[in-house]
Amino acid sequence: MSTLPSTMLAFSMKRQAMAEEIKEPWLNKMALATVILAVCATLSTFKGGGYSTQSVISQALASDQWSFYQAKSTKQHLYELQAEQLKLQAMALSKGNPASAAYAEKEQEYRAAIGRYASEKQGIQTRAHELEQQRDAAKQHGKPFGIAVIFLQVSILLNSISGLMKARRIWWASIPIGIAGVACFADGFLMFV
Repeated sequence: MSTLPSTMLAFSMKRQAMAEEIKEPWLNKMALATVILAVCATLSTFKGGGYSTQSVISQALASDQWSFYQAKSTKQHLYELQAEQLKLQAMALSKGNPASAAYAEKEQEYRAAIGRYASEKQGIQTRAHELEQQRDAAKQHGKPFGIAVIFLQVSILLNSISGLMKARRIWWASIPIGIAGVACFADGFLMFV
């Protein structure tokens, strides 16, 4: 029975010694830095993924607009060919032929369609360029977030190693890497570069 209290006393002393070891001030700062870096890494991953998705969607929509533009160009070209063919056929008719008026009227209809397609193409082209600008802006914003995740994860890894090994030098080495990661994270929002 006397061994039980001495075992409990030894356990209590070990626990107290471990608690005192953990209370080193730099370890608390390292733990706090790790939490901050982890939050920044999570947000960077989230924001970078969002911008990546936006880039892909904008590219797909721009491609759709260019396909629509191409379809309008093809229709416009067909009307141009038809209008030219009608003009040539009308020129082959004799003067005063009653069909001349019908040819001229149909040619005017085709010319109006050509003008309509040209106007529609202009709007489609403008929309496609807007979508390409959105795609480019999303890529520009997403890139710093991707770089930030790399730096932040490396810094978190070094922080973890320094905490496990209780090696302050490793923690000091992780600080500039973490700062670079936070700077890239901020750059994703503010676009410094």
